[in-house]
Amino acid sequence: MFFGKCILAVGLLAIVSVASARVVRPTVLVPERSADDSLTARTEARNQRLYDSIQSKTSRRTVPRLLYGMLFRHPNRDTTASGRVTDENRLFEPYAGKIIDDIDIQRQQIFDPGGSWLQRAATKTHALTRERVIRRDLLFRPGEPLDPELIVRTKQLLRERKYLSDVEIDIIPDSIDTTRVSLRIRTRDSWTITVDGGLHSEGRTMIGLYDANILGTGNTLKVETNFSRKDFSYGGNMVEYEIPNVLGTFYTAELAAGRDFYNSTFDAKLRKEFLRPTDYEVGITYNDLKFKQYMIEQDTSMLVKVRNFNVWGGYSHLVPSLASSIYVTSHFNHRRYSRRPDDVTARHHPALHDDDMLLFGAGFYREKFLTANMIYGFGRNEYLATGYKAEIVGGYSWGEFNDNFYLGANYRIGRFTRIGYIMGGAALGSYIDRTGKNWNRSAVDLDLRWFSHLFMWRRSRIRQFLMLNYTQGWGRGTGNNESIRFTRSDGLQALKEYVIGTNRLVINTESVLFTPWQPLGFRIALFGFADCGLIGYSPDIFRNDFFASLGVGVRMKNERLIFSTIQIRLGVAFGKDGVVGSEYFRLSNYTRLTQYRYRPTRPEPIEFQ
Repeated sequence: MFFGKCILAVGLLAIVSVASARVVRPTVLVPERSADDSLTARTEARNQRLYDSIQSKTSRRTVPRLLYGMLFRHPNRDTTASGRVTDENRLFEPYAGKIIDDIDIQRQQIFDPGGSWLQRAATKTHALTRERVIRRDLLFRPGEPLDPELIVRTKQLLRERKYLSDVEIDIIPDSIDTTRVSLRIRTRDSWTITVDGGLHSEGRTMIGLYDANILGTGNTLKVETNFSRKDFSYGGNMVEYEIPNVLGTFYTAELAAGRDFYNSTFDAKLRKEFLRPTDYEVGITYNDLKFKQYMIEQDTSMLVKVRNFNVWGGYSHLVPSLASSIYVTSHFNHRRYSRRPDDVTARHHPALHDDDMLLFGAGFYREKFLTANMIYGFGRNEYLATGYKAEIVGGYSWGEFNDNFYLGANYRIGRFTRIGYIMGGAALGSYIDRTGKNWNRSAVDLDLRWFSHLFMWRRSRIRQFLMLNYTQGWGRGTGNNESIRFTRSDGLQALKEYVIGTNRLVINTESVLFTPWQPLGFRIALFGFADCGLIGYSPDIFRNDFFASLGVGVRMKNERLIFSTIQIRLGVAFGKDGVVGSEYFRLSNYTRLTQYRYRPTRPEPIEFQ
């Protein structure tokens, strides 16, 4: 899949150097370059002279000039020099409470005028995002007092839009009235037309066309066609359409329909999420799906057909004395299977039972975004969520074979400390029969993640990561989703051995060294990892099967090239008796480092997988 997308991207001249990195730069703070970065400055200057020479030599002939336009683009300003964490709320605090007089929106095309022939052609064929599309995403209006938190949340919201690659918000004080300010919002579009493809098992092949900004409206359309690469038989089409902000209401509408060989989909959604500290959420979905469901205990897939109807809602209110919001939520789910394995019983495949469930949730939360770099990528103004969420969940399930109460709780927290960034979470839940005596299908999940501050080693910067996950289930049934295995996010990187259980402990460590080397403008990061894990059915985690994996790798990225980060990884896995099934080599653009979010969502039973 990774190689297919790269080939398709190169084949489409539309993708060429068009999708610039998502960068949201604070306009009221300009970091100064420290003495430690003099080498980086000299390296960048040397690379710049090299690129200028290449551009000068290739501009003399048509074909070399076209190749230069395909492969190179002007990078955004590098912000990785300092590695500092910035609280953008504080940057705007001097203007807090001042009345917003006017909001000016300045939209920019993908490329500046005067670029290569391909860049000019891309600009001419691209529909610039309409002003009303950007304006409808603003969380503030003229005449309202300026709230720094809403400014930052607006930047985060705009930054998540696929059709925008760059956003800047300038605050301009009124020269006459010191109680008023004007805002200037500058956006730059990104190229949103993409071709996708996939080679799947059983000869199934998919080719798709994707546009995330139809006629500048911000709406997304994706069309896929499927065929067999064995005999080129037709496998069906899939169509998806999304409106990210319906009429400025912050409701997202989605519709997907079609079939892919034996899979079929009809999925309709309308939802609104929490965006402000005092806000509401609401959603309704209906889907009719047929697909192959992976049965973990049998290590096989079976065809399943199911209809789901979901409706949920919630309300949050800011409590200033706590600097947090209190919230309540509710969720109703109606699920019916028309096709499933024939051996479904009260204790076998309980996840495939017909049921109706009503859940309620209540809790506190606070979410704030900080700007940092060299964490999950090479450091182009990454937004890191901090805050916490504490929630209790309860409800009732009317099942096909029996009725049960449900009770659960979860807690998440993330913050910067003197030793680095720590984020952790704990969740537990259980079904309880009507007598209150039997607790079944219970699960607990503990998660802890930490990474250090950046520190120097000679001319390089180093960051250390540590991840721990513990999951245990008890009173489980058998069949689908009643056992767990090592997963991509909670597992061992180089392990290919198939092993399952109801008790799992995983510890992952990774050291990343951001080197000063930039050959031909490629930024290079070296990393090494060591993972260990225990999994099995014994309640005593240390009596279960033990596995470990070790390896090294390299990540490379050049902001002038159209390709994303390239990761090359070497590794080997071990068990108690020596080397086991290992994924010795992997080339991809996937990294397992992810971050938490702290805003509430609809209440759900704890997942066990």
